[in-house]
Amino acid sequence: MNEPLHIVGGGMAGSEAAWQAANMGVDVVIHEMRPNIKTFAHRTGDLAEMVCSNSFRSDDDEQNAVGLLHWEMRAAGGLIMEMADRHRLPAGGALAVDREPFARAVTERLVSHPKITVQADEITKIPESGQWIFATGPLTSEGLGQAIARETGSDALAFFDAIAPIVHFDSIDMSRAWMQSRYDKGDSEAERTAYLNCPMDKDTYEAFIDALIAADKTEFHDGEDAPYFDGCLPIEVMAERGRETLRHGPMKPVGLTNPHQPEIKPHAVVQLRRDNALGTLYNIVGFQTKMKYGPQASVFRMIPGLEDARFARLGGIHRNTFLNSPTLLDDRLRLRARPNIRFAGQITGVEGYVESAAMGLVAGRLAAAGMLGRTLPPVPQDSAMGALIHHITGGADAKTFQPMNVNFGLFRPVDGLKGGRRGRRDRYKAYTDRAKAAWQGWLEHVRHGAELAV
Repeated sequence: MNEPLHIVGGGMAGSEAAWQAANMGVDVVIHEMRPNIKTFAHRTGDLAEMVCSNSFRSDDDEQNAVGLLHWEMRAAGGLIMEMADRHRLPAGGALAVDREPFARAVTERLVSHPKITVQADEITKIPESGQWIFATGPLTSEGLGQAIARETGSDALAFFDAIAPIVHFDSIDMSRAWMQSRYDKGDSEAERTAYLNCPMDKDTYEAFIDALIAADKTEFHDGEDAPYFDGCLPIEVMAERGRETLRHGPMKPVGLTNPHQPEIKPHAVVQLRRDNALGTLYNIVGFQTKMKYGPQASVFRMIPGLEDARFARLGGIHRNTFLNSPTLLDDRLRLRARPNIRFAGQITGVEGYVESAAMGLVAGRLAAAGMLGRTLPPVPQDSAMGALIHHITGGADAKTFQPMNVNFGLFRPVDGLKGGRRGRRDRYKAYTDRAKAAWQGWLEHVRHGAELAV
């Protein structure tokens, strides 16, 4: 075997795919267009740069599907999870990451790997030969996007992904704000005080909603209109759906007590999460936005405690492209018409850092096994990895296909368990126990190089 595995894109999926394939003994070339060609959202040339948030979400591997995905990636020796754990920040029950040291560490590990080469170049065509994984993510370049559309015979779908603003901590008025995780969740004091909270009374909340709705928004270019992903809606879009929507979403006031006014229950609460290890930067949780910069700063300074806020980064909006994977990809993430081409990450229609890295992990292992002359069984559907793959490669309705986070709704039911909210805890534990056993079994096939029919 003289030809390397080519991976296009050095984000979460591409980085994890390269790590997994190289550790199985395959030479890998990562093609990353940054820093030579920049994007709207990226700030550096580092691999695995985090652009939308610094959170990998829940780390609970018994009661949360994304926490289960964390567990499966750790069990597989995932680089993304190893570096996330190493650069972890207090965030209650969530896994938040100091994003710049995290990306630098991922980059250093990949660049120093003897079987990995990183090339700063842009791929704009679908190659005729060789083994390739395309993991170009939500900001696939225009040239490559057009090439993919020509190859697949259909237009790539698209939606707009919004970025939340980041605030300098020393500009926040802590006489009005306080530190507390919802329901004091966490095993340590740092975890129980991982979020910064800004309370609103009813009048302030109503004025804030009015300002959100009235603010000037970023205009879409001709032909760019597309549906949003519901898991990442701009805050003003949520406000337009109903005045109480935010109070039941990112601004819900539950599980919190304001120590400055413990006898008064806030009408709404804006939460901020630490964005770096120094604790100098905080991002506003759930406040993705498409407001223009000037109005955006004015509206967010209406939040009690943020009247004098200085923004390290204002929110923004960018186009996100993804394949209609149920019609195009097989259960090994291969393009049905060109099995030497695989796709991984957000371009396949998964949503989120963790889900993207997970699809990279699977794609890297499957590609490497094939190049080494081995065959592996399909990823088990009862694992979190398999549930995602099943959804994007056939479980979802192709006519209405939209990006999806991992969730227990993608898992096959466990017989004999009670449905509804009362049975949820036992049901989720059954899902995670079953998934762990299935995933460990699949990993054993990989480790021992079992040759099983496809």
